[in-house]
Amino acid sequence: MDDLRDKYLAAIAGAVDEAGLEEVRLTALGKKGEISLKMRELGKMSPEERQVAGPALNGLRDEIDTALKARKAALADAALDERLKGEWLDVTLPGRRRPAGTIHPVSQVTEEVTQIFADMGFAVAEGPQIESDWYNFDALNMAPEHPARQEHDTFFMARAEGDNRPPHVLRTHTSPVQIRHMAEHGTPTRVIAPGRVYRMDMDQTHTPMFHQIEGLAIDRDISMAQLKWVLEEFCRAYFEVDHVELRFRASHFPFTEPSAEVDLRCSWEGGQLKVGEGDSWMEILGSGMVHPHVLSSAGVDPTEWQGFAFGMGIDRIAMLKYGIPDLRAFFESDLRWLRHYGFSALDMPTVSGGLSR
Repeated sequence: MDDLRDKYLAAIAGAVDEAGLEEVRLTALGKKGEISLKMRELGKMSPEERQVAGPALNGLRDEIDTALKARKAALADAALDERLKGEWLDVTLPGRRRPAGTIHPVSQVTEEVTQIFADMGFAVAEGPQIESDWYNFDALNMAPEHPARQEHDTFFMARAEGDNRPPHVLRTHTSPVQIRHMAEHGTPTRVIAPGRVYRMDMDQTHTPMFHQIEGLAIDRDISMAQLKWVLEEFCRAYFEVDHVELRFRASHFPFTEPSAEVDLRCSWEGGQLKVGEGDSWMEILGSGMVHPHVLSSAGVDPTEWQGFAFGMGIDRIAMLKYGIPDLRAFFESDLRWLRHYGFSALDMPTVSGGLSR
């Protein structure tokens, strides 16, 4: 029995294909196979011999049969692997190079900010970039002697000779959009106004044209506490941190009363900005409760309605978040800079899925 077992187990292990394995099976277990012939001899044995030889032969037959099936499965798997190697076809998309064009950081951050405020229920409002003197200054409670109304600070549009109408300007902020929106849509309202603005300034942190986003919320019971919550939620979402700490400093803006500059607790350890920790404070935006004169200019009764407003520079918060050192590079159209700081067109920011790369 041991000799037969060793003989056929070795033959099974040495079979290189299913035809060879079938030949081993017929030799061992076929009708005229060696083990089958041994089974037939049981009838010629005495009962005592049969009791010993029968179980041994049955066990040997089962062991050989199990080995045959296992080897057949192994050969089938090997044959399938070889076939797949020959018939292999990659149905996935080939690797693609990143598109040469990228999304400008200003566009990316504008979309990020819009997504955050949209999640808090703010709609987007737009207005013209060439504004009347009234919308840009008077309606916003800016006195005639205000420095922003001088030619050294604001771009005034040329007027035809003899034209005595109030001048038009390249808007110095997106606040006129608030006036236009309230006048057209009334109250209550909750909007943000992103867009280009223009001022006469040019250095590492200032350019003649830059981008700003302002927010406005008007209702009957709006308070500074709600303004603080909105700004905290914005900073937490924008900088993608779990904790932020804001500090409100009393300030003065013609269009809000009271007014406050908002500082953000941060750390500059190792030259890297870390929000929500450290001993430093960084001013990031201005805010306050909307001045009654502004509400009246938009046709809103300030005795019934009140609200808050805030504004920040999109370019500046883009510099802070993405480590961009010079504001002027935003407008130089340097392809090397755009490839380095740009964003993939497919990386659309969402509050739930993540804002940045």
